[in-house]
Amino acid sequence: MRAREYGFVVGQVPTGPANAITDVPGVRVGHANAVPDHAGVTAVWPHAGDPWHDSYFCATAALNGAGELTSTQMIDEWGYEETPVFLTATSYVGSVYAGATRILTAREPRIGRDDVIIPVVGECDPSAWCDVREGPEPGEALVAEALDGARDGAVAEGQIGAGVGMETFGYAAGIGTSSRVVGAHTVGVLLLANYGLTEHFVLVGDPVGRTLAREAASSGEGSCLCLVATDAPLLPHQLRRLARRPFVGLARTGSYGSHGSGEIAFAWTTANLLPRDGADELGLRMLRDDPLSLLFAACAEAAEEAVLNALCAGRELRGYDGTVLRRFPAERFARA
Repeated sequence: MRAREYGFVVGQVPTGPANAITDVPGVRVGHANAVPDHAGVTAVWPHAGDPWHDSYFCATAALNGAGELTSTQMIDEWGYEETPVFLTATSYVGSVYAGATRILTAREPRIGRDDVIIPVVGECDPSAWCDVREGPEPGEALVAEALDGARDGAVAEGQIGAGVGMETFGYAAGIGTSSRVVGAHTVGVLLLANYGLTEHFVLVGDPVGRTLAREAASSGEGSCLCLVATDAPLLPHQLRRLARRPFVGLARTGSYGSHGSGEIAFAWTTANLLPRDGADELGLRMLRDDPLSLLFAACAEAAEEAVLNALCAGRELRGYDGTVLRRFPAERFARA
């Protein structure tokens, strides 16, 4: 189930379809796991085409940087990217990066000849629940499964793909997504939610964590990797501003960017694609800065709702040491 099915409504109910990051036209999401209870891979195609042939404007931001998102140096320098986006467990960044590089290189003869690729791989740490020392490391086949299985429409949430083993406010969470429609444009957010101390949890303004802390305890302060997509024609400096706004949504749920946490965001637009082969001069569209405020508000709301969707979708998980990561008791706090 999802947050709204329990009556947890964040902000104004949007008009039109507003359910997932895939509401942004062209964005597709796929998950793959070697075994059900071990962290795997989530892959996101950023637009309807091939990003190596048509790169996309993007930007990153960090509230607290105790985490990893590869390719940030190139993104900061160029303001655009050329690969899909991958999420996985902290210990598997290298294997997913290598697998993605091999797969994309094999599918495009010009990679490794005309140019190289630097994949975008983000992570959170599920090692409190998944045995990353002995468990199956995601390799090339799993990365390909996530890439090739990516679809638009509904996105599976909770303990799936990279989300397995992820804990938020002491409960099973993982993948969560939501979106908002703002005039002619859509903002979609997908989170890898793995953060928060139980006692700090705020559920749509209600500090329920104070009650829950008597019966559940977080294994740590954790992290959250945030993906933001939009079809609004934004340039990299505007996307950098948009990339900061999921942190507002996280704060509303009880995040404060602790010393050991990684609140890191990657934002992109499906507008103004940059063809690899084409004229030296390009005509670009750009949204004026004034309407950005509405996009910022939409992004913050979608991020807050995405956290709640991850919690409501979370399934009970038995850890490698026999302890149990419980599902969030959403029905106790359901609203009519």
